[in-house]
Amino acid sequence: MKIVVLDGYTTNPGDLSWEPLERLGELEVFPRTPADKIIERSSSADILLTNKTPLDAATLEQLAGVKFISCMATGFNVIDVSAARSREISVSNVPIYSTQSVAQHVFAMLLSLHHQPQRHHDAIQQGQWKGDFCFTLNPITELVGKTMGIIGYGRIGDAVGRLASAFGMNVKAYRRTPGEPANYDRFEWASLDEVITESDYLSIHCPQTESNGGMVNADFLKRMKPSAILVNTARGGLVNEADLAQALADGEIAGACIDVVSAEPIAGDNPLLGAVNCLMTPHIAWSTIEARTRLLQTSADNVEAFQNGKPINVVN
Repeated sequence: MKIVVLDGYTTNPGDLSWEPLERLGELEVFPRTPADKIIERSSSADILLTNKTPLDAATLEQLAGVKFISCMATGFNVIDVSAARSREISVSNVPIYSTQSVAQHVFAMLLSLHHQPQRHHDAIQQGQWKGDFCFTLNPITELVGKTMGIIGYGRIGDAVGRLASAFGMNVKAYRRTPGEPANYDRFEWASLDEVITESDYLSIHCPQTESNGGMVNADFLKRMKPSAILVNTARGGLVNEADLAQALADGEIAGACIDVVSAEPIAGDNPLLGAVNCLMTPHIAWSTIEARTRLLQTSADNVEAFQNGKPINVVN
């Protein structure tokens, strides 16, 4: 079988092996595929793998030989699954691979925002450490005793809560259907209003839907504590970026840690560029080498299961 990877660079920029897929058929990997090359590169494929390269109904209609698509991500909105189903193309995703990586990144950003180790390192290199046995460029805050609010309490939300508990934080979690209490200390289910108004740190981990796009807006931000920090490692579209930039400028909240934005890569006119007390990373929370290894292996598992007539992780 001919296997084509349309955009392999983010999963494997060169530090992993494609061997798990190579052993399953004739493999062709493209680092990226522009829109005008999708059909050309996919036309010879029996199996397609995509991360963010879109496969809409019009495209799928022209790919008569494709029998299976595996999305190299959890979110599969880049694929028209209804069109795929109508053409009897099975579609799978990778539902679990980056849970611990994203949770770790939440705290990497929070600790960096508070401790600013790179800024202090640079100051030392510039000769600013003089006179006293220590010096600080900014107040440093302890996490112990603070409240971590979590909106969207699935696997990643739970992993963030566990780390927060290990730091001695109190955890208030909201999801539409609360379940059993988490089996670690300092956890409680709370209403959405309680999470917004009572959290010192508010971390978002819900999927983006038609109903919650832009939910973090001016009203939402005004209800947060002025000392609170917003963290978004979920989806950029959950946040009204202009409202967040304004809230930061006005001191309505103390800061934000943002790994995702509404349009990626970030546009030059994004309001969060240059925003006050806004620490940004380029959608890397998911991308530890361990997570990418799991992503690649599970994608290969999806392909092999399909070849054996027993598809797994099927979304359509």
